[in-house]
Amino acid sequence: MSRIPLYLKERIEEVNKRALLDSFESQKLPRWEKTAITWFALMIFWMVVSASFHWQNILIGSIVTFIVSLLMYDMFTGDIQSSGNVVIKTLRILLLYIPQYIFIMAFRLLESNLKVMKHAIFLDINPGIVKIDSDLHSQTGLTILANSITLTPGTMTIDTVRKLDESKLYVHWIDVETMDRDKAGSMIKGDIEEWLKNIFW
Repeated sequence: MSRIPLYLKERIEEVNKRALLDSFESQKLPRWEKTAITWFALMIFWMVVSASFHWQNILIGSIVTFIVSLLMYDMFTGDIQSSGNVVIKTLRILLLYIPQYIFIMAFRLLESNLKVMKHAIFLDINPGIVKIDSDLHSQTGLTILANSITLTPGTMTIDTVRKLDESKLYVHWIDVETMDRDKAGSMIKGDIEEWLKNIFW
């Protein structure tokens, strides 16, 4: 039996992987934007922690945070999508996306607390572990999604599986309401994943 079809299949898989990698790399921010966002975030943190607005403190903070951002830019911003102007993106994250996330999480915490309280009173639980798909491929985005699911009572992310073309989460659910993976995923993730897709690839 010829090995040519098997070889062709392996070559096609390699080409597909390379194309996926290139598409993910094209979604990342350029280096100078990563450095600028990291410097801006660290500078705000410096001002809050030092609680001093003297020009010497601002000058030292600017120099120190700039050096740190040159060395650590990829750690903080490696998973942020590349779209639009860096200033607009930074302001959008600070003034729009973070308040949205706080509002979404506050609502989900209240809703899930009420559900868990109902289950505790009536003892009508149906626990189980469900596997759900995620459209997020970046490590940071998937981590924030998993932690957000764990923060809401009644659900706890047990494991994440991140491959090049797919991401999956294993979630312990206090009351498995459906066996359909898509419906379970939308019920567990809610609006959190859609919010994270605005920032992370």
